[in-house]
Amino acid sequence: MKTLKDVISLKFKTSESEGVIFHGEGQQGDYITLELKKAKLVLNLNLGSNQLGSIFGHTSVTTGSLLDDHHWHSIIIERHGRNINLTLDRHMQHFRTNGEFDYLDLDYEITFGGMPFSGKPSSNSRKNFKGCMESINYNGNNITDLARRKKLEPSNVGNLSFSCVEPHTVPVFFNATSYLEVPGRPSQDVFSVSFLFRTWNPNGLLLFSHFSDDLGNVEIDINEGKVSVHINVSQVKKNRIDISS
Repeated sequence: MKTLKDVISLKFKTSESEGVIFHGEGQQGDYITLELKKAKLVLNLNLGSNQLGSIFGHTSVTTGSLLDDHHWHSIIIERHGRNINLTLDRHMQHFRTNGEFDYLDLDYEITFGGMPFSGKPSSNSRKNFKGCMESINYNGNNITDLARRKKLEPSNVGNLSFSCVEPHTVPVFFNATSYLEVPGRPSQDVFSVSFLFRTWNPNGLLLFSHFSDDLGNVEIDINEGKVSVHINVSQVKKNRIDISS
């Protein structure tokens, strides 16, 4: 395909921070790749570079954050020549690609959920997407529906299920006056805790625990939007450790 205009839209949800959402490339060096990196959305696009190196077409744009929250997110990519509108969850970002070319030449297949191994270093270092997608639309073609009805020719639909499995995690909602108290483990010399949280409030106590035998306590809180860990140990000279991030 050689296109001057492209409109690509889809919805996704995942708990993984890395993964290729879709990829296409051509013999002229053109490519388009949409992927998650560190839970952010990255669009890499090249409408062509020349062998002399005077025209360098690679363009990379990053948007969003915390997209591995297992909530649905919507993406729309609208391209007219070198002008691109990238919309993530109704937030639109406009940019122009580098280089001097307006057409996107994709001679090879377009893949959703990963990219084929090409032998290039970039292909084997990228993870396939793990999660759910719906409403995939590529230049007017409903890819999701065509794949479900096996109307894509040629195509390789590998190990797909046309349903979305919900995670087994159970969330807990706290209303600023509620709390959850659980029994401790006496005679243990290791304290270990992990959890995921989301809040709009810049301040709040996340966790507090007394150590046994009056050895001190540990406190995890949010202070002005930063997570702080405070460890008080009563039996050493440097009796307080503060970590903030």
